[in-house]
Amino acid sequence: MGVVHHGSYVLYLEDARVELLRHHGHPYAEVRAEGIEFPVVELFVQYRRPLRFDERVDVSVAIGLVTRTTFQIGYLLQVEGETRATAVTVHGVVDGDGRATRLPTWIAEIGHHLSPAS
Repeated sequence: MGVVHHGSYVLYLEDARVELLRHHGHPYAEVRAEGIEFPVVELFVQYRRPLRFDERVDVSVAIGLVTRTTFQIGYLLQVEGETRATAVTVHGVVDGDGRATRLPTWIAEIGHHLSPAS
């Protein structure tokens, strides 16, 4: 069929999320060195049209709702301007021992500097 498996879309989301952090001065390796991680606690994907192998996929991201302990990221996956999927991930914040902890303030600051689908 030549289409990307539905489970593989999660890899596009992860790459975009890591790049978002890097772009705003918080490479994931440094975040982990600070003793925090952002596990995915919810995932929603709406598949609109299939991605095909060897297509260049553009992924736009934006920080959504931010609480004291969680934050959302919205995603728009497009090929040549055509929407192929939208997605939302919700992330918790844990320390190096896996215990829930408060969200770093810079996450909300990133969200204030982005507009939807930027």
